[in-house]
Parts: sequence; C-alpha cells; structure tokens
Amino acid sequence: MARIEIIPDDSWDGELGEIYPRVVDPTYGRVDHVIAVHSLNPRSMKAHLALYESAMAGTATLRKVERELIALAVSLENGCHY
Repeated sequence: MARIEIIPDDSWDGELGEIYPRVVDPTYGRVDHVIAVHSLNPRSMKAHLALYESAMAGTATLRKVERELIALAVSLENGCHY
C-alpha cells in the first residue's frame, strides 16, 4: 500500500474522473498503487501513463508480456516492490 496520500479511486472526479477509464483494472475494478500515488497531481499521472504506454508499445520485437517481465526483473534487482 502506498505511504503517499492519495485520493481514493471512488472519489475521482473532474480531471481524475476523465483519466479513470484508462487506469482502472477492468478485472478487479481498482487502480494500481503505482498510478494512484499520482492522484493529487493529475498532470504527473498523465506523464506517467504516457511513459508507460510508450515503453509498452515501443518495440515490435518484444511482446507486452515480455516487456512486463523485464520490468519485473529490473524492479526485483533494484529491490523495488513491483
């Protein structure tokens, strides 16, 4: 769980409400903590999403699942909770 103050996803409105459909997990109906920590700054959330979407679509030689596995391996190597 994030130690950073967040706006609960069921309270997102305005600019956050517009972003919500892009970030909510349709299977579980929740927003991942790595995105939710940006809820106080929708501009940074949009920038995070742009970077993520670019990284996940950035190459035709790797499938998305392979890119996610690389991200997981890097996070584990860095001691970062993924």
